[in-house]
Formats: sequence, structure tokens, C-alpha cells
Amino acid sequence: MPRSRTVRRHRWWWIGGGAVLVAAVIAGLVFQPWLLFVDVRVDDEIPAAATPVASPAAASVAPEPVDVVTPAPPAGPVDLLTGSLISHEHETSGAVRVIENPDGSRQLALVGLQTTNGPDVHVWLSAGPVVEGRDGWYTAADYDRIDLGPIKGNLGDQLYDIPADADLTVFRSVDLWCVQFGVSFGAAALT
Repeated sequence: MPRSRTVRRHRWWWIGGGAVLVAAVIAGLVFQPWLLFVDVRVDDEIPAAATPVASPAAASVAPEPVDVVTPAPPAGPVDLLTGSLISHEHETSGAVRVIENPDGSRQLALVGLQTTNGPDVHVWLSAGPVVEGRDGWYTAADYDRIDLGPIKGNLGDQLYDIPADADLTVFRSVDLWCVQFGVSFGAAALT
């Protein structure tokens, strides 16, 4: 075989190998497969929900004393809505609470979250329904939503502030949405 053919063949091997290496690096940066093996635990302090406290009413003028009990406003945070996460594209579990604080601010709590880590996963309040199974993987993208920000971690307890103007009669579900791949990791209906 002539020497020039051998040199050309080696050159194509180097070019092909370099192209494969560049493609592998790009794929790694896009898909970030190492995140599947990295857990991030978050332990935000989730406020306990207060229960209304009964207080006796003012003394009655009736001839026989009657104790009238009227509920006093709660002394702490109150749960407005709750739900349980179901799995979509990734195995996901945990509880969801919408908490109203005494100052009127609201927060979304993910309690005992367990899911897979992934690139660009966000916490959404969604106007869409929660659909079980593969059909639910893509549902949230078709509805109005409020992005509460990137997920803090894939394990543990987390708090997210809800904008004051968010209408919780419209946004009745929570979705853990992978923006990069347009798929839901898991979702919860709020009741």
C-alpha cells in the first residue's frame, strides 16, 4: 500500500476520533448524566400549621350563664392547600403544602421530597390538571403557570415563596418541570 494512503487513513481516524470526542463532550454538557448519581438534600425549616384556638366570648346577659366559644384567629401559619406528589418521568414522592403565614405571605412547601436530580428542574404552580401515567409527563406545559424557581435539591424539605398576586383558585397543581427536556418529573393536585 502506498504511504500516502496510509497517512490519509490515519488522518481520517484522528478526525473521526476527534469528532466523536467533541460530540461526547457536547452531549455530556447538554444531558448532564452525572446528575443521576448526585443527590442534593435540602432541609428548610417548614412551619407547623397552627390550629384555631377557642376563646370564651364575653359574658352573656342571659339569666343562666352560657359558655359561647368563638374561634380565635390562628396564632401561626395555616395550611391553605395540600397534596401528594405522584411520579411522572422520574420516580417522585413527597407531600406539598401551601402555607399562609400570619403576615399574609404564602409559601409552597415540599415536604419529604424524593426524586431524581436533573438539569434545569423548576417548581411550577400550574393551572393544568394532574394526569397520572405517561400522558401526565407533558400536561403542565400546555397551561398557565407560575415558575417559583429552580428546585433547591432532589431530597428533603423545601420552601418557595408564592407571589402575592397568585390566584390559588386557578393554580391548583404543583409540577416539578424539567425545562431543558420539557417533561414533568412529578406533580401534585392541591386540595
